[in-house]
Amino acid sequence: MDPLFDPRQVRRAFSRAARGYDAAAALQAEVRARLLESLEYLDDRVPSVVLDIGSGTGHASAAMKKRWPKAQVLALDLALPMLRESRRQAGWWKPFNRVCADARALPLAEGSVDVIFSNLCLQWVEDLPAVFAGFRRVLKPDGLLLCTSFGPETLVELRDAFGRVDAEPHVSPFASIARFGDALVAAGFRDPVLDRDLFTLTYPDLPALMHELRAIGATNALASRRRSLTGRARFAAAAAAYEPLRDGAGRLPSSWEVIYAQAWSPAPGAPIREGGHEVAAVPLSQIPIRRRQP
Repeated sequence: MDPLFDPRQVRRAFSRAARGYDAAAALQAEVRARLLESLEYLDDRVPSVVLDIGSGTGHASAAMKKRWPKAQVLALDLALPMLRESRRQAGWWKPFNRVCADARALPLAEGSVDVIFSNLCLQWVEDLPAVFAGFRRVLKPDGLLLCTSFGPETLVELRDAFGRVDAEPHVSPFASIARFGDALVAAGFRDPVLDRDLFTLTYPDLPALMHELRAIGATNALASRRRSLTGRARFAAAAAAYEPLRDGAGRLPSSWEVIYAQAWSPAPGAPIREGGHEVAAVPLSQIPIRRRQP
């Protein structure tokens, strides 16, 4: 099956956006703050190792290092320029480690992480069960996963406007909350809790919206995308299709659906469903060995 996303394009887009990302990412900052509040579910537990997947410019990593000064906090991102920008957050008083890697292939040992935090990264992953299986692999038993992603109502206005004038897709498909929950269960996570918010941002015109999308790295990264630039005539037609949606203040709305998920990793040996079968991994230390007497 052909891949949905082009990971090289995802990396390039976020690498280009790194320097100005914070100035444009107001929604991402709000969602991050809400997800950080969910750390309260750990009660008085103090994690030893915390992994921030899709860490961007490092604000969540810095906040968790401040919350748990003795913990090892790992900021992991696909785009190296994002990690370079995160040095602004990692001062000498709250340093955290930075790792350039792909969320789909975590370079970490099995059962080595207490908490995984991932804010608005997973919308760029097409195989959610596989990536959640990787998350579960590196989490310790009873480890906490907190993550967010964009849902299918995100950018519906933009999708519809371009869909009226172009057969090629301009907006990525986003997984539903039901698909998100199913992927967590398939990976063997327990006690999943999911919620959603719907935000509406407004813009003076379509170019302003497109400029902000580029500033936050949210460009078209579909593998099937048209490789040439959108022509002026097609863009003007899409802008005209968007115009009837102006609100009472004369601004264009843009919907953003955010899915929140919280789940716990199970005990060792709990199965993961792969290809319709349950596959269990049991630590060697828990397998009884009967030795033959000489």
